[in-house]
Amino acid sequence: MNLLFVCSENRLRSPTAEEIFSAYEGNKAIGCGTSSAAATAISGDLVSWADIVFVMENSHRNKVGKRFKPLLRGKKLVCLDIPDEYERMDPLLVRLLESRVLPHIPANVRKNSMANR
Repeated sequence: MNLLFVCSENRLRSPTAEEIFSAYEGNKAIGCGTSSAAATAISGDLVSWADIVFVMENSHRNKVGKRFKPLLRGKKLVCLDIPDEYERMDPLLVRLLESRVLPHIPANVRKNSMANR
């Protein structure tokens, strides 16, 4: 599955998610940000590529939903409700991401992923 993770500046939360879920067999993950200052800015190409778009906060959902509405048809847009208060790869952030993302990934992919960790 192609998983897109969106936060504000693509510096802490979405890069953490990208690192975690890229390691799961059968997944490709990319992190990006809604800000023009983002390390990797969200784009139509990234939204088109994604099977599921995960945003960290409601403000991201609103921005992505407005800007890319036609490209989101038929895709899941999931708000993870993870505030910008964690450092990159913070163990609590990792646990939050896994607990909130994994339910949206098909069981067969999750099983393969867990076996390889």
